[in-house]
This record gives sequence, C-alpha cells and structure tokens, in this order.
Amino acid sequence: MDRTEIPKAEYAIVGGSGTLSSDFPARLPDEDVEILAESMHFDTPYGRSPAIRLFRVGKKRVLTVRMHGWRSGVTRADASRQIFWVFREAGVRRILSEGGVGTVNKLLDLRDFIIPDDYLDLSVRKDVMLDGRYLLIMRDALCPELRQALIDVTKQHFDGRVFSRGTYAVTDGRHFESPAEIAMMNGHADIVGQSIAPEVYLAREIGACYAGLYFTVNYGEGIRAKWSHQKMADIFYDDAPMIGAILIETIRRIDAEHRHCECAALRKETLLKEVYHEISAKG
Repeated sequence: MDRTEIPKAEYAIVGGSGTLSSDFPARLPDEDVEILAESMHFDTPYGRSPAIRLFRVGKKRVLTVRMHGWRSGVTRADASRQIFWVFREAGVRRILSEGGVGTVNKLLDLRDFIIPDDYLDLSVRKDVMLDGRYLLIMRDALCPELRQALIDVTKQHFDGRVFSRGTYAVTDGRHFESPAEIAMMNGHADIVGQSIAPEVYLAREIGACYAGLYFTVNYGEGIRAKWSHQKMADIFYDDAPMIGAILIETIRRIDAEHRHCECAALRKETLLKEVYHEISAKG
C-alpha cells in the first residue's frame, strides 16, 4: 500500500533475524500491542521505501521495518536512506535494533546476548547520509539510556548470559567472514555482523537515540572447528518470541520526549557550508 502521508511515531524498531520468523509484533499476546497499519510504502528521495508497519504499545506509536529493508536489487545504503528518511519525517526519536551476530571474542558462546557500547565499521558504506547538513560526533553512538533499558529488560526475560558492553564489527556481507578476517578483528571487536552501520550514522543525523540487542547465532570462522547451520536455524525460530517481548517491554520503559542523554546534542551544523560560501563569494 503506497501512502503519501507519513504517520507520526516517536519510536522505531529496525528488525533483524531475531524477529523475522515471528512476524513481529503480530504474534505477541500483549493486550496493549495493536497493529495500526500494514505494508506501508513511501516515495523518498532515495527510492520507494520497503514495507513499514505501524503499531502501538499502549499510547506509544512505533514504526518497524523487517531485516533492515533488504530487497533484491536495492543496495543496503539506499535501503537505509529510505528507512531513515521516513523515520525523520515521522518524528522518530528512539530507535531499537536487533539481530543475530557471529562471535569474535573466544569467550562468547551461542545464545549469549550482547548490548554493545561501541562499533567498528569495516564496511565500505562510509558516506551514507541524508543531506550532509551535520557534523556527526560518534561519542556514545549507542545511546547509554536505551542500552541500560535493554540490559535491564533482557536480564529479566533471559536466564542466560547477558553482556552489557562490547564492540560490534560491521562487515558488508552478505557472505560470512573468513578465518583471517575474524583473526584480524580479534582483540578489536567482540561480535561481527552486518547491522549498526550505516544505521548508527543515520540515527545520529536525524537526532534520534539508537541502541541494539544482539544474540550470538554462530561462531566466527576459526573460533571453533565448525559451527552448525541447523543450530543457527533453531535459534532463529525458537528465540524470536523472547526477543520480541524484550523489545516491546523496552519501548514501554523508555520516554521519547524526556531524554537524559547527549544523543541529540552530538550532531552539529557542519562548518563546511561556510567554507563553500566563502569560496563561492570569492569567485
């Protein structure tokens, strides 16, 4: 369904492999969760957006998109621009992400949860932006306030290991990493996947808080002799309801209007426009 008017929402969830199999949030039993609109597509300056769903948690309105908007023939950079352009126009201020990741840190096991506090961008998608108006300061790029809410809620829903910090290494994919690549990251990152960037840049550009919940579904190559694709599939289907419940409860706990973090203040008007103006004036 193509829409011209973007609905207002202060919250958003960028879905990953964790909720894909559960048709999030359609199958959750929570009485205060209601889907308001389905399969919304919007024309953006970067192309037609992927399908976006609008739902409510109590009185809070939430936009969600599945698997980062990936579609055949659409680059990850364009998909991300489309999604975050819609988020900006909707007035989104709090964004949660989730997904499955591989291990880099040898101490991690399958089904460990990590709420990372930093990232390492090894992708080639460096210059993905909406309009370039801002200088983006990437200190505390993963919002401390959102992270703490995710940590608290995850520990209540999950009796396994929950790590409250760590570094997420981002690669382009869609292939998994080689043993040499995992060895190169060791000591610099704890988990590896294809999320966070460029989303973390675009979230900062629109003045929104961003944080993610990630669970380990495979061992990075060379960490163990082999890892099981069947085990990854089992996690993919079995853990989706729990991850959905964690995201919903986190939305309940966070406030979009009263933020106690620096996220919105860590984007500054770029100084380059003044330089370009001076050059143009001099002729």
